[in-house]
Amino acid sequence: MHTIFIDGEAGTTGLEIRQRLEGRGDLEFISLTGDRRKDPAARAEALNAADAVILCLPDEAAKEAVAMIENPDVRVIDASTAFRVATGWTYGFPEMDAVQRGEIVGSRRVSNPGCYPTGFIGLVRPLVKAGLIPAHWPLTVNAVSGYSGGGKSMIAEFEQGDAAPAFRAYGLSLRHKHVPEMTRHAGLRHDVLFAPAVGHYRQGMLVEVPLHLSALPETPSIDRLHGALVEAYDGCRFVEVAGLDDTDAMTGLDPEGLNGTNRMRLHVFGDRNGCQARLVALLDNLGKGASGAAVQNLNLMLGLDEGTGLS
Repeated sequence: MHTIFIDGEAGTTGLEIRQRLEGRGDLEFISLTGDRRKDPAARAEALNAADAVILCLPDEAAKEAVAMIENPDVRVIDASTAFRVATGWTYGFPEMDAVQRGEIVGSRRVSNPGCYPTGFIGLVRPLVKAGLIPAHWPLTVNAVSGYSGGGKSMIAEFEQGDAAPAFRAYGLSLRHKHVPEMTRHAGLRHDVLFAPAVGHYRQGMLVEVPLHLSALPETPSIDRLHGALVEAYDGCRFVEVAGLDDTDAMTGLDPEGLNGTNRMRLHVFGDRNGCQARLVALLDNLGKGASGAAVQNLNLMLGLDEGTGLS
């Protein structure tokens, strides 16, 4: 039996994680109710008493929570942006590299990836490692997510009124907080150009990287790009690569297609004899993009099968 404390379990991500973990016979929850949720002494006691802590807090509050943990045996998963490029923290994307899963297993501090970065890194990192995209290459990522990714305020805006738009581009200052982790963990030397948007639906997302193949040094073909992704994720339980025959037959891609799962599907679109490609990742921003990933990392850190409770 492992004891778990979710600090910030009343938020969107916290509720999703709690829902995914409830009913498991191998976990016991430490919960704070009412005013005790904001009582520093009660929080400190819970943070130091658990086998594993999952932080679902804003960045500064997450840093404060980590500073309160004095018990060296407590394992921490942080769902904020605070530690995604921080020294001493392991990036919680088990499939992103052959050694990453093992590093998560042995770590006491894991930073849960952002939803958009999960899609971007999943698409780009294997191609950078294979030399098909140079590390210095300027990349653009276009993405759309359901409004649940914006937290309680955005959920209220879209669900309680008629004024919310069907589609909204944001991050127009080009200083989005996801850019550092996208750049670092994809193995790039220069910041990506990130163009996010939100759609008038609750959850699910598409993350797209367009490529001019003829501009790349080796002019890689669609088949080579696809082959590199297939090789990178061979045997992975939660990341899959759509077959080229399947993508050739597709006329559209539904961002809600993997909702409720911890799966991510990668697509390589384009004319096999052409010079352009569209790399697209499909995932649930509340699943593999947040709570599902946290549960997967929790399982690994506790020495359990990574798919426990995620089927």
